[in-house]
Amino acid sequence: MTTGRILARNTGLNLLGQVGPLIVAFFAVPVLVAGLGIDRFGILTLAWTAIGYFSLFDLGLSRALTQAVSAALGGGRHEELPELSLTALVALALLGALGGLVLAALAPLLVERVLRIPAPLHDEAQRSFYLLAASLPFVLGTAGLRSLLEAHQDFGLATMLRVPYAIFNFVAPLAILPFSHSLVPVVGVLVVGRVLVWFAHAVVCARRYAFLRQWAPIRRATVVPMLRQGGWMTVSNIVSPLMVNLDRFLVAALLSVTAVAHYATPYDMLMKLLLIPTALLGVLFPAFAATFDQDRGATARLLERAIRLMIVAMFPFAIVLVTFAHEGLFLWLGSDFAQASTSIVQWLAAGVFINSIGQIPFSALQAIGRSDITAKLHAVELPLYAIAIVWLTRTVGLPGVAMAWTLRVAFDTAMLLWLSSNRLPETRPALRAPLLIVVVLLGALIPAALLQKLGAKVAFDAIVLAAFGIYVWVHLLQADERLMLRRWTQWGQTRLNPTE
Repeated sequence: MTTGRILARNTGLNLLGQVGPLIVAFFAVPVLVAGLGIDRFGILTLAWTAIGYFSLFDLGLSRALTQAVSAALGGGRHEELPELSLTALVALALLGALGGLVLAALAPLLVERVLRIPAPLHDEAQRSFYLLAASLPFVLGTAGLRSLLEAHQDFGLATMLRVPYAIFNFVAPLAILPFSHSLVPVVGVLVVGRVLVWFAHAVVCARRYAFLRQWAPIRRATVVPMLRQGGWMTVSNIVSPLMVNLDRFLVAALLSVTAVAHYATPYDMLMKLLLIPTALLGVLFPAFAATFDQDRGATARLLERAIRLMIVAMFPFAIVLVTFAHEGLFLWLGSDFAQASTSIVQWLAAGVFINSIGQIPFSALQAIGRSDITAKLHAVELPLYAIAIVWLTRTVGLPGVAMAWTLRVAFDTAMLLWLSSNRLPETRPALRAPLLIVVVLLGALIPAALLQKLGAKVAFDAIVLAAFGIYVWVHLLQADERLMLRRWTQWGQTRLNPTE
């Protein structure tokens, strides 16, 4: 489960499962903006955000289920699996129904009082929130079933189930546009997709895992330990999505839904870059949980290796996005977005790079049973972040929201690294050099953001990336990682030149 080859394979499968939808989103979003109009598209992004946030009603059970099943498999306690799994899945269904009722009750207040939605769109927006509320039990149920796949390291199956729905999420609204520009059928078809993806997960898991076909009692005593472990995760699940999504709701309240679109559209696309840490951490979470009790040195080595590889994977994206933000937005969404959102993209690109590093100690702390640490940290950050958004928005305007987000994730990452090093002191010597290079690389983003001429931008990025590549090969990659890259290169050359 924790060998380099298995981790690489499973990370690749996770990554593959998200690259296709990212490409589809890149081409679908401009069409959706043009077809729905900027106000309706802004409401759609808020609706997507709301359903994601109300998934917090799982009370950390899906994540706790992954940890519990991973620990049971690692310890050979297979007899615990039926009761653990069935109890958690029933609890998730009930919690999803409760969350749906709460979201439906709050929908009129959100539409008419909290968000600055144009009056002619109130009815569409409210009915869209009702539809999303009905889908919440299926959303939570799918999360629970996916946690079983992840605990068993069945990332190939998880990818096969994830990709069709993720693509459907963008293609289905496009199919509605020729017939209607109303939000209601667009959201309705997305809800149908959520039901179908839950059904597909249920069928696959029932066939794959025989213990799900066994009768098991639904015990309160079984779910309570998972709720206790998930309780602190729930605090993070409440606070962390609120911090992730607070910005656009405050933008809607302080500015307009048009400003939400100018901020949320590049934000959502840039957040797709986090598919790289998400792919890795989906694999590492059960690996952290499985190794911590038996070999903490192995856990520390996993954390250190993940940070090094994250730097290698994410910095090239960061510097290219910062340097060519204006050109990219102009080609993708036009001159209005390029003018309004260039500095937003530059700040967020730096923040994504920082955040990708911070997600690694965050995952490690939760996997080793210290979700209380991450919850307390996020509880401290929330009011400070809200104040920063309001102050910077009023001071700087819309780019101030991106500045506040990046400053928050920088503080969050620094604290998580410090806290995880206290729990895993074995990582301290090995992390010094990678973290120093992170600071240097962030410094390189400053001149990249200031360049104006295209030729200067191309030359600057070429020099920085060449120097970065040399440093990575000589200092960041270990011998086995360099050997693996050589083998992949040789395999690729063989595939390109089969007759040689």
